[in-house]
Amino acid sequence: MAYKHLFVDSDVLLDLALLREPFYPYIQLLLHEGEKQNVKLSTSGLIIANMNYILSKQLGAVTAREALKALRALVNVLSLDGEIIDLALTSNFTDFEDAIQYYIARKNNCDAIITRNIKDYKNSTIPVLTAEQFLNTL
Repeated sequence: MAYKHLFVDSDVLLDLALLREPFYPYIQLLLHEGEKQNVKLSTSGLIIANMNYILSKQLGAVTAREALKALRALVNVLSLDGEIIDLALTSNFTDFEDAIQYYIARKNNCDAIITRNIKDYKNSTIPVLTAEQFLNTL
């Protein structure tokens, strides 16, 4: 299957922002595919907000904002609304936040979810891959 619209989860984006090895090179290559417009990369506003909190604690507020500005230039941000919350609240997902991400991805017709925590999306009807697995499909 050709994946054209990818929903990128927070763990993967944090790997990029925090240069976490051995994962960083894969997300860097994934973003390169987005820059070449081979794929559309999206995430949620909730993920951006959560990343700001985490990065501010680890890198400081100014550095966190700069990192998110750079990321924003490469990644589309999808909206969270009441319908998504309602679906997540009544879902079979164990983790509420993962349910939110899944329903945002589904509502926006994403072809796959890119994460390092595949098991968190066991109820997904959308393919769930690591960045490395996705890159191996190219």
